[in-house]
Amino acid sequence: MRNTRSTAPLSAPLKQSSTGGGRLLGRIYEAVQSRLLEGEYPAGTKLSVEAIRAEFGVSKQPVMEALRLLSADGLVEILPQIGCVVTEYSLEEVEDFFRMFAGFESVIAAAAAQRRTDEHLDELYLAARRMDRLNTEPDPDIRASQYRLQNRNFHEIIHRMAHSRVMSNMSRRMWDLSDFLINTTGAPHPVGSSIVERNEDHARIIKALEMGDVENAKAEMEKHILSTATMIQATRAESAS
Repeated sequence: MRNTRSTAPLSAPLKQSSTGGGRLLGRIYEAVQSRLLEGEYPAGTKLSVEAIRAEFGVSKQPVMEALRLLSADGLVEILPQIGCVVTEYSLEEVEDFFRMFAGFESVIAAAAAQRRTDEHLDELYLAARRMDRLNTEPDPDIRASQYRLQNRNFHEIIHRMAHSRVMSNMSRRMWDLSDFLINTTGAPHPVGSSIVERNEDHARIIKALEMGDVENAKAEMEKHILSTATMIQATRAESAS
């Protein structure tokens, strides 16, 4: 598992007010969500409502509201008589998700190949260069965290290329679940060879988008996303042996 980071408070206590309730809820939600996506809470971990409440200096209500939102996202479960636990998915469920996710992202890539602009391509080239530089980052925790964020940025640029808010909004939640599944399955940190391989995938996707090659963009994106499921499957098989 990647639960190597400190879970020290992310912020000073927050003041509650009737006008700031939405912002307060959002900050708690985003803080806990970030920890979940980074893998700081392993699957099956029970989250302490009291600890979160004390950390942010708030009442129980906004904490429970934030946890209910995270439950709707599929990241936690609120169980009667037990409390709130980090969701644990079976390998079969993980594979189902990535097959669905790969198909969805491939449709977005196909649309992007038809609608991309030179400005978006320039953004994509820059994002790819930034990811290449991570290959030399010696700290595995920093490398993993930065790769997740920069990889999200790379794919979000492709979403903007597609010029479809419907697809982009739906995909954002899928990306959250993808990051969560990767970081709660014990998948290894990206290292030299794996970063190179992932970035080679990105280079092929960029080439297809640049050429306006709809079918190749679709195929390369699908293959790229499915390779993540293969990585998780291999990690779980190794852990079980």
